[in-house]
Amino acid sequence: MDEICGLLGSRYPLIQGAMGVICNPEMVAAVSEAGGYGLLASAFLTEPGPLREQIEAVKRLTDKPFGANLMAMNPMSMAFAEVLIENGIKTVTTSAGSPKELLSILKPAGVKVLHVVPNVETARKAEDAGVDVLIAEGSESGGIQGYMGASTMVLVPLMVDAVKIPVIAAGGIGDSRGYRAAFALGAKGVQVGTRFIASKECIAHQNYKSALCEGRETDTLLIERGKVRVRVIRTPLAEELGQGISDTTFTFSPNSLEEAWIGGDLAANTLPAGEIAGMVEDVRSVREIIEEMVKD
Repeated sequence: MDEICGLLGSRYPLIQGAMGVICNPEMVAAVSEAGGYGLLASAFLTEPGPLREQIEAVKRLTDKPFGANLMAMNPMSMAFAEVLIENGIKTVTTSAGSPKELLSILKPAGVKVLHVVPNVETARKAEDAGVDVLIAEGSESGGIQGYMGASTMVLVPLMVDAVKIPVIAAGGIGDSRGYRAAFALGAKGVQVGTRFIASKECIAHQNYKSALCEGRETDTLLIERGKVRVRVIRTPLAEELGQGISDTTFTFSPNSLEEAWIGGDLAANTLPAGEIAGMVEDVRSVREIIEEMVKD
């Protein structure tokens, strides 16, 4: 644990996941202020300017270390990496594709790279490529999913045995029990996403937070989105997409994401969330969430 805390510059080996347009600076700063490692998201950005603005906004709110996630499949990811380097970001997570190209610019700049992987095969490839830490993301997690994954309970110990670098657990972690379980499986830290949506500092609309808090463990589903699947809250739109009913009429766009996630229009787009939706019962401050998680 000390190794991960030292790498992140945080008090606890706990990373806040990058949750698209609701990774607002206030939440990111609150995570870092509470002892975790906050992450900005760049997945839906199309130019460097907004990323610079978000970094500056976080720095106005905290002097604690924080980072960002880079999606390898995003054609702007290399430009975003330059922005992170210019702004002194020392640790980032990478996901959704091979990290090799990003490593070519991040590693010479002294940036530590934590790569998100869904199975042992891709973990070994990422280790060979030179990443510093692996994030084993179980299939119960929210958001983008591949087709060759496993649950956190199975994936983490297998990955710990298969690689020499540290492994962080992600997926299905929302309280102190999941936090402790991750270390029992051999992880050196955790990444938490869904639980932070239901935080006071998260910019997500109350309709999104209410859907999360009212959900059961069976109230998420996987929908097909081209080359990937996405785990989302079970809404009427999600049910239709899951059955292929709305595929011809539904248009995915960053604007529709904002309408749903921030504007509260649950018919505009789907709401990513992990299976721990069944465990989330209330909206708390980021500090309360983290302190409960690490209390023992």
